[in-house]
Amino acid sequence: MTHRVAIYAGSFDPLTNGHLDALTGSLSFADKILVAIGKQASKTPLFSFEERVELIKSAARDAVGPDADRLEVISFEGLVVRVAIERGATIMIRGLRDGTDLNYEMQMAGMNRTMAPGLQTVFLPASPAVRMITATLVRQIATMGGDITPFVPAVVATALTEKFRT
Repeated sequence: MTHRVAIYAGSFDPLTNGHLDALTGSLSFADKILVAIGKQASKTPLFSFEERVELIKSAARDAVGPDADRLEVISFEGLVVRVAIERGATIMIRGLRDGTDLNYEMQMAGMNRTMAPGLQTVFLPASPAVRMITATLVRQIATMGGDITPFVPAVVATALTEKFRT
């Protein structure tokens, strides 16, 4: 039996309903999903790596129950294709919100395929209800005390509220 390993990379700072939409969709074709949190020295994240791991695991358990055991949260630095190859992934998951995302992601998929011919990019169109969500906008709304509950899983909304409690 073939074991299909996919990788879904991002900063997940914070995890949004859009991210969760892509993750749950990926479970229909991947046996295991590596949720790869990128570390960038130039950025200071809102949530620590450990906090993001816990938020992802908790939100996944709430969303997909026992299938959450098929997710493994890892960290990476540098090129995602390297960690994908090292961890045996053959599928790269990328979510698409709109045509702008498609243009950028097509270029990235082509570059990744050249560097890692055995890694196939799979694009998942965002569900209409989550198409407008970005982690950047969620952080901005949370910073200004706005209601972020429509945009993030409940556990993330609670964590964001705690972060910005004055």
